[in-house]
Amino acid sequence: MMRYTTIYLILFAILVSCTEKAEPEVSADRIFYNGPIYTMDDGAPEVEAVAIKADTFLYVGTKAGAETYRGASTKMVDLAGKTMVPGLTEGHAHIMGVGYNLLNVDLREAKSYQEVVEMVVDRAASTPEGTWIIGRGWHQDKWTEKPEMTNGFPTHDLLSEAVPNHPVYLKHASGHAALANAKAMEMGGVDANSDQPNGGEIFKSVSGEPTGIFNETAQGLITKVIPDATKESDEQALRLALDQCFKYGITGFHQAGSGPDHIDLYKDFAQRDELKLRLYVMLNGRDESLLEEYFKKGIEEDLFDNQLTVRSVKLYADGALGSRGAWLLEEYTDAPGVHGHNVMPMEDIEDVTQKSYKAGFQVCVHAIGDRANREVLDIYERTFKLYPESAPKEPRFRIEHAQHFHPDDIPRFAEMGVIPSMQAIHMASDRPWAIDRLGQQRIEWGAYMWQTLLQSGAKIVNGTDAPVEPITPLASFYASVSRRTLQGNPEGGYEPTEKMTREQALRSYTLDAAFAAFREDRKGSIKVGKWADLTIFDQDIMTIPEDDILNTKVSMTMIGGEIVYEAE
Repeated sequence: MMRYTTIYLILFAILVSCTEKAEPEVSADRIFYNGPIYTMDDGAPEVEAVAIKADTFLYVGTKAGAETYRGASTKMVDLAGKTMVPGLTEGHAHIMGVGYNLLNVDLREAKSYQEVVEMVVDRAASTPEGTWIIGRGWHQDKWTEKPEMTNGFPTHDLLSEAVPNHPVYLKHASGHAALANAKAMEMGGVDANSDQPNGGEIFKSVSGEPTGIFNETAQGLITKVIPDATKESDEQALRLALDQCFKYGITGFHQAGSGPDHIDLYKDFAQRDELKLRLYVMLNGRDESLLEEYFKKGIEEDLFDNQLTVRSVKLYADGALGSRGAWLLEEYTDAPGVHGHNVMPMEDIEDVTQKSYKAGFQVCVHAIGDRANREVLDIYERTFKLYPESAPKEPRFRIEHAQHFHPDDIPRFAEMGVIPSMQAIHMASDRPWAIDRLGQQRIEWGAYMWQTLLQSGAKIVNGTDAPVEPITPLASFYASVSRRTLQGNPEGGYEPTEKMTREQALRSYTLDAAFAAFREDRKGSIKVGKWADLTIFDQDIMTIPEDDILNTKVSMTMIGGEIVYEAE
C-alpha cells in the first residue's frame, strides 16, 4: 500500500509541474486586452492585445500571443471595451500660451464685448491698480451681440471707461491682433501722431485717434512695455499646460516657435524628468542669434530620454483671416482694397529658409492666405533647386495652417514633399464667417482642402493651434470627419467632399504627425519596437455615431510605458 501511495504522489507531482506555466524568457510589464486597439500599422490595423516592456511595445497581436509574455509581475489591464489608439500628437500649438491662458483672463467663451469687459472688471477687482491685466481669446465674429464697430472691430472706449486704472491688453483669439485700453496706450506712447509700423496697423478712427486695435506687428508698440514674465510664472504656466496635454490624451507636441529662455525651461523640466511630453520645438525664426547658435551646433534630437527635440525653424509670412491679416491674391470680399499683410519680408524668409536648409533644419512657415501660401511654396521650390548638394534626404518642409490656396498651388505640396500642418478645428470655428472674407467661390475652390490634398498624396498634420482653440484633439477629429461646427451645423457639413475619413483623421494625429517630426520610426503607430505611447478613450471613436465623438473622454494617457494621466 505504501508503495502505491509513493508512486501516486510522484505521478501527481509530475502532473502539477507539467501544468504549471513556466516564466517567460521576457515578461511584459503590462498587457492590455479586451477592447478595440487601432494600431495605424497597415500590416495589422486592429489587434486584440498589446504587451509593453519598459518604454517599448513588446508584442502587438492576439490575446493568446500576448499571454506568452505574461510573467508573475505582469499587470493585466482589462480595457473593458475602451478603445486604444497610438498616442496623439498635437501638430501645432503654443505650449506656454496654453499655460498662460489659464493664468490670465481666458476670453474664448465670451459671447459679447460687454461680457469681455465684465471679465476684465472681475480680474481688476483682485489686481492692484497699475498692474497689467492680460487676456486672450475674444473674437468679434463669434459674438452673439455686436457693439458699434470701427473697421470691423470694437473700440477701446467701453473697456477704458470700465477699467481706467489698470493697463489692459487683450489678444484676439488668433493672436494676430489685440485690444488695448487707454492706460495701456498711454504707457506705450501711442496717440494720433503715432506712425504705422511695417507689417501691421494701428487702427484709427475717422478723427485719427487710435481705436485700441493693434493688428499684426503693431502689437509690439504695446507688448514692449509689458513686464517680462518671471521664471516662476513660466514654470507654473508650463506645468498647467502639461497637465492639460495629458488630460486630453496628448503624448507629443509640436511647439510652434520658442526663444532661448523657453527652450532652457523645457530642458530644465526634461532633465528633472518633469517634461515627459515628447516636445518637438521650432526655433523662433526672428531671433538671429538663436538661429546662428543652432546652425553652428546642429539639431538636438531625443534629448533627456527622448523628451525633447529641437530641429526646425518657425517663420511668419502673413497674419490671420479673422483680423484680415491673411495675405490674399485678390482683395477681401468684405473689405474692398484690403489684401492682408506680409508680416515678415519675403526676402528675409527666403534667406532664413536657405540657411536652415543648408544647416539641416526643417522650415515651418505660417501662411494662411492664398498669396502667402504661393509665395512660401515658391521660396521652397527655389531653395530645393539652388542647393541640391546640401539637400537632406527629405527636408519635410512645412506650411503651418495652410488654410486657403489658389487651386493651382494645391498639387505642389505633394510634388515637393511639403507638409500642410492644418488645424481642422479652425474650419469649425471660422467657416461660418470666413465666407464673408473670401466669398463662396474662393471658399469652395481653395479653403480647408483636406481631402483634395490627401488625394494628391500630401500628408496632413492636425492640431488645434492652442491657445487659439482649446487643446482638445477630439474637437479637431470631429471637425475633420464632419466639417461641422461644434454645435453640429450645418447638417451634412460645409463642403462635405473635403471631409476626412476617420482613419485619415486619426492618422493626421498620429503617424503623419510623427512623420512631420522625423519620428515615424519610433512613434505614431502601435508596433513592436516603437515607444509605448498610447491614448485610451472611453468610446470607440472609429465607429460611434458622429455626434457622440465630442462626448468621448480620455481614460488613460501613457508615454514611454508610464501612465501620465488616468481618469478617476
